[in-house]
Amino acid sequence: MSLTLYHNDLSTCAQKVRLVLAEKAIAWEGRELDLRAGDQRDPSYKALNPRGVVPTLVHGDTVVTESTVIIEYLDDAFPDPALRPADAGKRAAMRWWMKRIDDDLHRMTGVLSYAIAFRQDHLERPDGGKAMLEATKDPQERMIRAALLDQGLDFPGVGKAFAVVDGAIAEAEARLTEASYLAGSYSLADAAWTPYLNRFAHLGLDWLWAERPHLADWWASLQSRASYRTALADVERSEKVAAMNEAGRAGTERIAAWRETLGKEEAL
Repeated sequence: MSLTLYHNDLSTCAQKVRLVLAEKAIAWEGRELDLRAGDQRDPSYKALNPRGVVPTLVHGDTVVTESTVIIEYLDDAFPDPALRPADAGKRAAMRWWMKRIDDDLHRMTGVLSYAIAFRQDHLERPDGGKAMLEATKDPQERMIRAALLDQGLDFPGVGKAFAVVDGAIAEAEARLTEASYLAGSYSLADAAWTPYLNRFAHLGLDWLWAERPHLADWWASLQSRASYRTALADVERSEKVAAMNEAGRAGTERIAAWRETLGKEEAL
């Protein structure tokens, strides 16, 4: 059966699906969507994915949405090599680390990405980001994005986002003192976390693991895998990465200064 992935180069959710496809050496056809141009809102795409987000996987007659569901589907449909531990306890641990992303890390990464880098891109557009806000249907998400456009790093939610990200990385460091990978061996959990570490590095936040040696070793190991180059490094547009790097150098200096003074209780 044919396999088609609707994706975007910088989408963290799409990146983790591409990583799993690469790890399993699965042949696939890509349909890349320009999210800034609003391709995800096209009626033909929303017929496949009513939420209008990426990625979407079409495997024969089966349509699968939501990246966590997609990567588990791929491990079911293409079981060799297996990316879920056989041991029930380790498989539960794998799912716990994936849930950690879905519960809050993904959303908070988005807040930091907008505050540090993406905000400026929207502000420089002729409409100043108006179209993006109008296309954001969820009222709470629209309110947050409007505040980020208006306030940038002054938005109080950025402090909360940083505290959540820093806390998640601290949890991963503690886990990695016991094993080289989150579930003992490389699994869907490691594939799911890779795009977030990649995004933090692009945003200049890689100092978060400067004093966390186990996480630094894990990140180096993830980058050394052939799937990292195939699914991320060779797909991401270099000019977009450079823009994030430039914005990150300025923005994260301020965030780094918060770390000693920003208590979690204040941030939350």
